[in-house]
Amino acid sequence: MLELKGITQIFGGVTALKDVSFSVNQGEITGVIGPNGAGKTTLFNIATGIYSQTSGQVIFEGRDISGLPAERLARLGMVRTFQNIELFGKMTVLENVMVGLHSRSSSGLFACSFKMPWAVREEQRIRDEAHQWLQFVGIDDLAQLEANNLPFGRGRLLEIARAMACNPRMILMDEPAAGLNSQETLGLAELIRRIRDRGITVVLVEHDMELVMDICDRIVVLNLGQKLTEGTPREIQDNPEVIAAYLGDDD
Repeated sequence: MLELKGITQIFGGVTALKDVSFSVNQGEITGVIGPNGAGKTTLFNIATGIYSQTSGQVIFEGRDISGLPAERLARLGMVRTFQNIELFGKMTVLENVMVGLHSRSSSGLFACSFKMPWAVREEQRIRDEAHQWLQFVGIDDLAQLEANNLPFGRGRLLEIARAMACNPRMILMDEPAAGLNSQETLGLAELIRRIRDRGITVVLVEHDMELVMDICDRIVVLNLGQKLTEGTPREIQDNPEVIAAYLGDDD
């Protein structure tokens, strides 16, 4: 479903990524792991149109999407969440999810300004669907709360609900468990499985190895800007190169 081919990213004289290639299969949960500075977030930023790579290609469902902006990618079915939560803080929880749904609305400025009947009906449909996504992640009881007032873990769930409202076929999550306690992480694992069960392909960068090994079908390991290896969770756990990258070589 997603192919990264020979991705290289150079910032000034620093090579952040060098010739990274791997594929993501439809309907799977794929983890991207590696020590700090391995290039994981840079790779996500390239895949989702925030950075333009120095060389290489990003192929999504057979189409070269290299350099396409994030809003175009969302319309094609690829969305993401961020390591640092990105919410509209002065808007309510419900309004934040409605933003995601408005990316698929058809009423223009004129129709909305003059409250044309079709625009009013569409706005109500968007409101109802936003409530459904909040129910899906378990925070519909907070719908009228200002997003700035959400506890950190609930903010993570809101960001996922907003991404899901875009009706994606693939969602990329950058460290979704960062800042969560153990109970919240368990809930996140179950939520990610439910997302996958809806037919949505999931790719996540994550440092919580217990979470990664528990939910991922395949794992890609980066180290020092290069792909070290990839495989099943069991294969990655037993790989001496991966152990050395995280813990250091005895030599």
